[in-house]
Amino acid sequence: MIEAILFAITIILPNLALMGLGFFMQRRGEASQAFIDQASNFVFNYCLPCLLFFSVVDSEVDYAKQFVLIAAGIVVTFILFIGSEMYANRFIRKPADQGVFVQGVFRSNMAIIGLATVANAYGKTGLSVGAVYMGVITILFNILAVITLSRMSKSADDTWVSRSILIIKKLATNPLMIALVAAFAYKALSLPPITGVIHKTGDLLASVALPLALICAGASIDLRSMLSPSGVSMQASIGRIVVAPLIAIAVGFGFGLTGIHMGVLFLMVAAPTAAASYVMAKAMGGNEVLAANILAFTTVVGLFGMAIGAAILRGIGLI
Repeated sequence: MIEAILFAITIILPNLALMGLGFFMQRRGEASQAFIDQASNFVFNYCLPCLLFFSVVDSEVDYAKQFVLIAAGIVVTFILFIGSEMYANRFIRKPADQGVFVQGVFRSNMAIIGLATVANAYGKTGLSVGAVYMGVITILFNILAVITLSRMSKSADDTWVSRSILIIKKLATNPLMIALVAAFAYKALSLPPITGVIHKTGDLLASVALPLALICAGASIDLRSMLSPSGVSMQASIGRIVVAPLIAIAVGFGFGLTGIHMGVLFLMVAAPTAAASYVMAKAMGGNEVLAANILAFTTVVGLFGMAIGAAILRGIGLI
């Protein structure tokens, strides 16, 4: 059991330390909002795409064997989405709160905290498996987010056709999606390995991605929002921190996942609410204050939940 606890500490503590550094820099005035915005854009547009591209291109992972993991992730996502929709329709009165609640429950921060934790746990192999999982599930996340947040739309021009076009445009111009598709195409065509200056430059950019992203995440934490959760935000946070990981374990067990695949599923699902949930809620007329509260609370508390869950699963030999 001691080994399991040390495993959990090893995969979570570096993330907490970097987020703590970001929070410390923000409190000292060394990380302004302009810095956070610019650094986050730099990571999203350049560093993370390089990380994902070279993780896939350089790996020896058999991606045909990831179908069971991806299928399990899709099932978990739909269970969380449908369950939270039913809960929101029955217990949450304001339409502006309902979609934000649902998104806060089913949409996890895979690209930053999920990938960083998987990399800490399983190294380059885990990063490659996690990148494939993230690529597929991200598409599903975006579609479901638009569906649940569209209940606030009052515009006659906002139809299912326009929303579908919006989703396609977002996915087609998403740097992470472009990087993953390019990497899969490169491997499928059996092109020669990328070496020399191009690979070295890509490695340098990739090495910046997760540390800088975690620092920005820490610098973005709103302590007031985190310490003053409302009733709805606390319900969504419980759904994300407690219910989502338990469902991931149950589904993963049902699909027969063990080892790295169970680990990737658990860590990706158990990650805090995605930062993109706030941006999308604000853009589509949802309760942005509620979205910020959910994001802040789950970002900090969720990491401890991930550590506890990882320790238990490691202790019983599932990951």
